Amino acid sequence: MRKSLQFGCIASLICLSATLAYEVHASAMTPVAPVVAPALGPLNKLIVIGFMGGNVSADNMVHMEAQLIERLKQDHARTVHAAIFANRHGAIALKTIIDLLDIDRDGHLSDHEKQAARIVIFGHSWGASETVSLSRRLNQLGIPVLLTVQVDSVQKSSENDRRIPPNVLEAVNFYQTEGLLHGRSLIVAADPAKTKVLGNYQSSYRQNPVSCAGYPWYARAFMKQHIQIENDPAVWSQVEAMILARTLTNPIPSKAQK
Repeated sequence: MRKSLQFGCIASLICLSATLAYEVHASAMTPVAPVVAPALGPLNKLIVIGFMGGNVSADNMVHMEAQLIERLKQDHARTVHAAIFANRHGAIALKTIIDLLDIDRDGHLSDHEKQAARIVIFGHSWGASETVSLSRRLNQLGIPVLLTVQVDSVQKSSENDRRIPPNVLEAVNFYQTEGLLHGRSLIVAADPAKTKVLGNYQSSYRQNPVSCAGYPWYARAFMKQHIQIENDPAVWSQVEAMILARTLTNPIPSKAQK
């Protein structure tokens, strides 16, 4: 009787050990599902608006502005809503922003919807001028802007690309002065207490020319330096880094999250 009990206990222990070994092995073999960060809600996404220079259409992928917006769409769709416009389409860009902020679709932006806005605007040449113009329209509506970026800004008729409106938190200006067509060398804050100008940064292409392959001959002949800065990877890598840094700032919670 005693031997039977001992044999039974030993058999039970062997079975238990085998079961545990199998479970550990099975657990080790089971693939672990990757942890995917949830997409941000509409109010938490960074809205990035880009403007093309000159008379360039928004779908011209030769230009760095369009390429940057496309990268943001492809690589950061969970945290960024990115759109590119011809500089003559500032009104359409404004409507796009308002539609994105109007979460409850009542046709009216509440104070909460306005203050939750997280917007970056950038552009080259006339597009840089339109960047400031759009920011000024948003200021009139009480909508804040995190950052404006001007690349070789050329002022459009009836616009002021020098004074940055007080709804803009930070602004930066990249320019060159060597060509027949060159950008504004200085931007200033309309209200320095509300807007920080991060810098006015000059580029030179005398010693380090940048390829402008794909541009029409007249652009390469008469505005070479102006399009060199538009093609300068050193400038646009800084612009992209500034934009992506704003995706890491703490988003404003929506009413549903409070």
